[in-house]
Amino acid sequence: MAKGMREIKRQIKSTQNTKQITRAMEMVAAANLRRAQQTAEAARPYSDKLKEVVASIAAGSRNVKHPMLQTREVKKTGYLVITSDRGLAGGYNANVLRKVMTEIRERHQSTSEYSVFVIGRKGSNFFSKRNIPIVEEVTGLPDSPKFSDIKSIAASAVRNFENGTYDQLFLVYNKFQNAISQIPTMVRLLPMEEVKSATTASYEYEPSAEGVLEVLLPKYAETLIYSAVLEGKASEFGARMTAMNSATKNATKMISTYTLAYNRARQAAITQEIAEIVGGANANA
Repeated sequence: MAKGMREIKRQIKSTQNTKQITRAMEMVAAANLRRAQQTAEAARPYSDKLKEVVASIAAGSRNVKHPMLQTREVKKTGYLVITSDRGLAGGYNANVLRKVMTEIRERHQSTSEYSVFVIGRKGSNFFSKRNIPIVEEVTGLPDSPKFSDIKSIAASAVRNFENGTYDQLFLVYNKFQNAISQIPTMVRLLPMEEVKSATTASYEYEPSAEGVLEVLLPKYAETLIYSAVLEGKASEFGARMTAMNSATKNATKMISTYTLAYNRARQAAITQEIAEIVGGANANA
């Protein structure tokens, strides 16, 4: 009985230590989430204005032939997948990877029909284990990523579309709704047909609208990728905060269960000792 009580006490102590860790991780994730939300929101006005200018040029220039605006026969598809470097974030990575794998299985017969760019160690390990070739990857992003951290992979993904390596580019990431809701999202980034139908404003361009468009379109595509990275970071911290909150609650329940079991075992041990004392006294009487 004493051995059983020692084991229960050991389990209580271990679970209490785990609870302290999950609680600390929840608080860190909550602090990071607030910063990530602020950063994502601060980036939206720039992205919106850039889209407005690009749409104005595309709609006002009838002879625009930029490859990023032209739909062509799809022979090969590119996927840029955004995941995290660390786990312990609930279904954050599993959901987005499941979405892209479902799309790949439905659309393609072999790896020659698609290219994969990946941000995050979890995605990199996932595709590597399944022998899916990765064109380029970025890992080790800081909690508050800057554009320079993902510029190389964003520029590479856009450049490969422009030069015809693939004919469409999809962006796959978790869209942030709130701390408990992150939506796995897949959007076609290139070609950009939707900018032609967007609301436009009147601008004057120097040296020419086409020249400005030539510079702005790649920057706009890269900005959308960066915005998705910021959304992904906010989603990651929200998912981790929720997962750690659930883990903390589960640890509390386990501690209560173990404490009840310990008290019952202790009560049984005391009752047994009393019974032995009474039995011994009666035998000597």
